[in-house]
Amino acid sequence: MSDSSFPKGWDEDRVRRVLQHYEEQSAEEAVAEDEAAYEPPTHTAMEVPVELVPAVRELIAKRKAG
Repeated sequence: MSDSSFPKGWDEDRVRRVLQHYEEQSAEEAVAEDEAAYEPPTHTAMEVPVELVPAVRELIAKRKAG
């Protein structure tokens, strides 16, 4: 597999390490990792109509600046 088929910053070695991590993980470890990803909830994901994206970005930028 050529490097051009990987996202920027990734290579075959990194992919193999990630796969190894998940293949060797117990069910309990997987659940704990999933739960930890959402604690504490500081962000959310939602669908926003495309025409509202500029307004949402502006609100986020104002919040970061303030």
